[in-house]
Amino acid sequence: MDQVILKASDLDETLTEHDRAVVSAMDDLYAKALDTMKILDSAPNEDRTRRAKQDLIDLYQEMGDRMKEFTAKEPGIQVYSFQTPRAVHGEASRLIAKLRDSRTQQSEFVYYIQRAYELLFNLAYAEPDNHQKNHLIVRTPVTAPVQNFAVHKIPDVDEVLENTVMCVMLRGALLPSMIMSKEIQEYTSTGYVTPFALFRIRRDDTKLESNMEYILDLNKSYFELASLHGKDLIFADPMNATGGSLVTIVQYLSAQGIKPKSVRFFNVISALKGALRITRAIDNAVVYTLWMDPVLNESAYILPGLGDAGDRLNGRDTNEAPRNIIQLIADYGATISNLYRAQVRGIEKTVLDHPRV
Repeated sequence: MDQVILKASDLDETLTEHDRAVVSAMDDLYAKALDTMKILDSAPNEDRTRRAKQDLIDLYQEMGDRMKEFTAKEPGIQVYSFQTPRAVHGEASRLIAKLRDSRTQQSEFVYYIQRAYELLFNLAYAEPDNHQKNHLIVRTPVTAPVQNFAVHKIPDVDEVLENTVMCVMLRGALLPSMIMSKEIQEYTSTGYVTPFALFRIRRDDTKLESNMEYILDLNKSYFELASLHGKDLIFADPMNATGGSLVTIVQYLSAQGIKPKSVRFFNVISALKGALRITRAIDNAVVYTLWMDPVLNESAYILPGLGDAGDRLNGRDTNEAPRNIIQLIADYGATISNLYRAQVRGIEKTVLDHPRV
């Protein structure tokens, strides 16, 4: 078996009637938003533009309120902007606005993605009530009158973090996965560096959202099945549109007899439908997202979204010569490679030690 294929119809079977009703309500509200956007885009006159802006604000407020109310009852969906105080929510909102902005260049986009994953890490691991503490004792550059050391308290989450494996759904997920692994390394008292499992999965973009297929290419994936059993699997992908790629991978692992202890999916933006599909299809899965967008278009892209996160992070590949994972790392340059050098070594070792699954 060289490929594993999951169909969108299989995903939708996991949704409840209530899920479908909520998704449909978002579709209806967003259709009204699209009509308002047409007015804003054409800007016929100042008064009508002002009214359209207020209508759009009201529609987004209503969609946000409905999604917040619904997800509050779903422990498997953790939305940073719904759970944090308004002061912190403002920080996330501005960050998402910069990522969405078509004027944001690649270097800025990388910077804001790094900030986003720091916030997501805190949501999942640092902010829950944890009275146990670890102490980091660090040597400082100050040597007079003697070598100076500093003591810093951090939450004791070693036991949770040191059971994790970073699972990379290639391309757009590569740098976010490196960022999350680095956060784990810095937050454990032992400097734990996650092992990596690398999956090559893609959507068939010739199809629509309603009949989409997700194709896991085992010949271009690098992992050891046994190393994933009983582990806390972490997936980090900037955009969770349909949830299909993650579900395809986890269902394949399950079919091979691999039972993860947990599955955590970290997104900068998640569509409501994608988050629902994951929590309905995968046991013990939690979706952590900085922001939730209401709908998908017929091509399965998030609206309002931020474009192709993989292209904005990595630059665009040509169809004739797509880059492999080592080439992508090389193209990040010395700054990124040096910052995440332990992660780069881990990824390279995974590829070299496991040339085929």
